[in-house]
Amino acid sequence: MTVAQQPEALNFECETGNYHTFCPISCVAWLYQKIEDSFFLVIGTKTCGYFLQNAMGVMIFAEPRYAMAELEEGDISAQLNDYEELKRLCEQIKRDRNPSVIVWIGTCTTEIIKTDLEGLAPKLEADLGIPIVVARANGLDYAFTQGEDTVLAAMAHRCPEKSPVSETEKVERNAIQKLMNFGKKKEDIAQDESEYVDHPPLVLFGSLPDPVVTQLTLELKKQGIKVSGWLPAKRFTELPVIEEGYYVAGVNPFLSRTATTLMRRRKCKLIGAPFPIGPDGTRAWIEKICSVFGITPKGLDEREAQIWAGVEDYVKLIRGKSVFLMGDNLLEISMARFLIRCGMTVQEIGIPYMDKRYQAAELALLEKTCQEMNSPLPTIMEKPDNYNQLQRIYELKPDLVITGMAHANPLEARGINTKWSVEFTFAQIHGFGNTRDILELVTRPLRRNNNLKDLGWDKLVREEAKI
Repeated sequence: MTVAQQPEALNFECETGNYHTFCPISCVAWLYQKIEDSFFLVIGTKTCGYFLQNAMGVMIFAEPRYAMAELEEGDISAQLNDYEELKRLCEQIKRDRNPSVIVWIGTCTTEIIKTDLEGLAPKLEADLGIPIVVARANGLDYAFTQGEDTVLAAMAHRCPEKSPVSETEKVERNAIQKLMNFGKKKEDIAQDESEYVDHPPLVLFGSLPDPVVTQLTLELKKQGIKVSGWLPAKRFTELPVIEEGYYVAGVNPFLSRTATTLMRRRKCKLIGAPFPIGPDGTRAWIEKICSVFGITPKGLDEREAQIWAGVEDYVKLIRGKSVFLMGDNLLEISMARFLIRCGMTVQEIGIPYMDKRYQAAELALLEKTCQEMNSPLPTIMEKPDNYNQLQRIYELKPDLVITGMAHANPLEARGINTKWSVEFTFAQIHGFGNTRDILELVTRPLRRNNNLKDLGWDKLVREEAKI
């Protein structure tokens, strides 16, 4: 009898398959709500417009802060002047909505016909008096979440380089501190300030809902760490000051381009930490930031144990079960690490794009988690071929497949439990307090099947059906 040898390191493979994911211009869906004084102008074809209308489901009379600049035959054949057409649209946007910033979202078409958006923007910005940020969030990217990465990388160039001099400007630039000090007396604010440890400025980047931003900021405050700002801020006028030597840390795995821009262009120091998804990831994220600033973290053991105890009713539903991640939104490594910590076996991690430098700390934590949980190290499949993946799913028969929307129904028809990966993009999954929300999503297909079995519905698919 021989004991199977566990692989000593993570196994990376690449199939160079097609990218079955949404278009990155879908980032407009959450960014226009996050940056409240912005207006997003998507420059593309009717197909882009149909996608946005269907994906976001916003009625015209709701007056959303985004619009389509549809390219027509005259634009593509160079019969119309790009500058004059964009100027006409932007003047209308300024007149009707008066935003603090207009974000031009380039698409596949603007790439193909070589529209010089970066060249047009400065001239039009000078004429209009409104900042214009250009982001090429087109379908040439690997995953739809990278649209946010492109926008934040463009906005990083617009962050002020010098600290504000006046007190009014200081308050406006650090919006998160303004929010946390709301309603407090000056004495209380001074008391709060004295609790912070003296450390270099820290800026966090990644678009998260306001409650999650507050949660993570407060978690760092408990360790004596002051957050100097978030990128993006709620308002374009509140973008954080970023000077050379500032420390930055990301909260999402798909922001490698933003991290590179902050390091190379703004000369920042990146804190390479795991991402704050799940109690284990949040703890590791805080510990890494503390270690960089020479701070001894306190209370994290008890905090993490308390969270795990509070979600045991969900964890016991998935403990010992297997999961297969097909790859869709670049959250796969963090999700796999969290699910392994919950006691699941991850059979394969499909991911459209893998930046090993930016995700190095997350990969190290994944490997460490597998060793601690005595779980086999999963294969990480970059650019997976979906046809080959389906064959592997049929062979492995996982208890749950986390997949894009395109493959969910076909897999369900074959009796395989699925969960849409896009739901994890829009749900609040960061920080200690949102662990229950992640497990609510993961366990929903399993709980649904258990409830149906109680009703006597064991077979939901006709076995003789030829699909």
